Amino acid sequence: MPQFWPALKGLNSTNSNGSSALISSALAFSLMTVCVKHLGGRIPIAEILFARSLISISITLFLLKRQGVSPWGKQKNLLFLRGLLGTAALFCVFYALATLPLSAATVIQYTYPTFTAIGAWFFLGEKIKRRIGIAVLIGWMGITMVARPTWITKSSEGLPSIPVFIAIAGAILTAFAYICVRKLSQSEHELVIIYYFPFLSIVVCLPLMLRNFIEPSGVEWLWLLGTGIFTQFGQMGITRGLHLLSAAKASSINYVQVIFATFWGYLLFEESIDVWSSTGAVFVLLGTLISLSGKD
Repeated sequence: MPQFWPALKGLNSTNSNGSSALISSALAFSLMTVCVKHLGGRIPIAEILFARSLISISITLFLLKRQGVSPWGKQKNLLFLRGLLGTAALFCVFYALATLPLSAATVIQYTYPTFTAIGAWFFLGEKIKRRIGIAVLIGWMGITMVARPTWITKSSEGLPSIPVFIAIAGAILTAFAYICVRKLSQSEHELVIIYYFPFLSIVVCLPLMLRNFIEPSGVEWLWLLGTGIFTQFGQMGITRGLHLLSAAKASSINYVQVIFATFWGYLLFEESIDVWSSTGAVFVLLGTLISLSGKD
């Protein structure tokens, strides 16, 4: 993974490598959301997820074979659970991306670091260090500013309730999936953890896709291809980062995807960036930098 932050003081080799992997992952996932958004809701979610999984599993199997690693792993029950949680989370995320502005959908999704930190403390016994707690809190304040709920803006305009609730459900499912990844990373090869995600997604999505298949046309094939490729890079980065860093710290660093999504939304989808969005982005960046500082 490229070293984006070699100049930051206080980062040891593990922290530096893990942070770089996570920032690379956030960039890749943000580009994946651009591809999904460009599909505009015309292609069913199950079909997008199937295409993404088919590409991802092909790349992963190639890498596993090249390294001589069996794809099936040791903790099969937990690996299956990780795959199912990730699949359910992506259904929610893709629905939110199709029905909400890109920045808003990403912001709501990135409430998951709070759920991850709490879940990792409860299930894995990972302490929430004061610095990480502050980083999560500041990041949460930032995403709240970007989301602009009605109780802050006093405006009658708000996001539709059902997509918002589904997006929040996606964040909770993502948190549990990442807790599984963190636990599995102690004993399983990174590619094995990645493999189960598209494998379970294909099993779940194939019958759903066949019931309501819509043939992609023209550039939609490229967006589907991009969805799979960028998701693969994102999964490799997040799996590596969760192997090297605690779940709470890894999650807080991933807040940076909110900044990427806000930029893509403005550049590609003509989504406005006002004072709320700008201030929220600054808070998100500040939270990320705090989480990057010091030892894990």
